Amino acid sequence: MTLYAAYGTNLDPARMSERCPHSPLSTVGWLQGWRLTFGGEEHGWDGALSTLVEDPIDQVFVAVYDVSREDESQLDGWEAADSGLYRKTKVRVATMTGSLVAWTYVLDAYEGGLPSASYLGVLADAAEAADAPADYVAALRMRPCRSIGQ
Repeated sequence: MTLYAAYGTNLDPARMSERCPHSPLSTVGWLQGWRLTFGGEEHGWDGALSTLVEDPIDQVFVAVYDVSREDESQLDGWEAADSGLYRKTKVRVATMTGSLVAWTYVLDAYEGGLPSASYLGVLADAAEAADAPADYVAALRMRPCRSIGQ
């Protein structure tokens, strides 16, 4: 088993149990020194895709899953890591019981572009399902988004 830090739609425990049925939720925490952003608009079917960039004054809420090897391979497919769209990187997660090292996916494209309103809604719903703080969820819902037909 290996630890995976989910920050996007995989924050939702129900979604992860479908995608990775052998990989239980371990804990939640924060990636301190990272910022949630969007990029690769040319790769998304509905606007820019979520990703992380280092930022010394920001933090991102994550759910940490204990992922089996079999599920890791499936998750790579779901997240297009097997095609090179996302790459894996190791991050340090601050939790209530201490710090731990996990891997996460980072978009291999330039930052910029806007996500769709529906994608932001899915991200916010996933954060809410993972018990993210209400202000974090509200900030996701209030982010700028792509207009229809843009």
